[in-house]
Amino acid sequence: MARLNVTKLKASELELKEKVVNVRRVAKVTKGGRTFSFSATVVVGNGNGIVGEGLGKAREVQEAIQKAIDDAKKNLVSVPIFKGTIPHVQHGKFGASKVMLKPATQGTGVIAGGSMRAVLESAGIKDVLAKSLGGSNPANVIKATLSALSELRDPYTVSRNRTVALEKVFKG
Repeated sequence: MARLNVTKLKASELELKEKVVNVRRVAKVTKGGRTFSFSATVVVGNGNGIVGEGLGKAREVQEAIQKAIDDAKKNLVSVPIFKGTIPHVQHGKFGASKVMLKPATQGTGVIAGGSMRAVLESAGIKDVLAKSLGGSNPANVIKATLSALSELRDPYTVSRNRTVALEKVFKG
């Protein structure tokens, strides 16, 4: 799984918005009974091509969410956005979860389910068709979506590398 767009981004310099995707109560079984704690999955993004996801675990919900936000700010990915959508069709996979992302015409909106929608909206993508295939675990769907987004190629860079006009790249 190649990550092409991974660069260290400073979260302190960005205006990031958080979206809590999933909060679950988990139990650890011990000799004395069950010990309950909470697991939270959060997506952060600036709405302009930068998005990240994080997982936090704690005994209290608020602590778990805060840990997830801190983790998400450490895992930021840059996403190329072209005319409000993604430049080309892309597939992503993580665990049993598979996702398919397709560019859409202007005015279509974000057509995606559950946790994929949170990632795409946080990234600032306005028009996209997305389908989740295989596993439906929200954490794995988010990671598969981020895998697909991180492998997107910017049309300007592709046209420069191929020495081809921008109009001929990705039917742009």
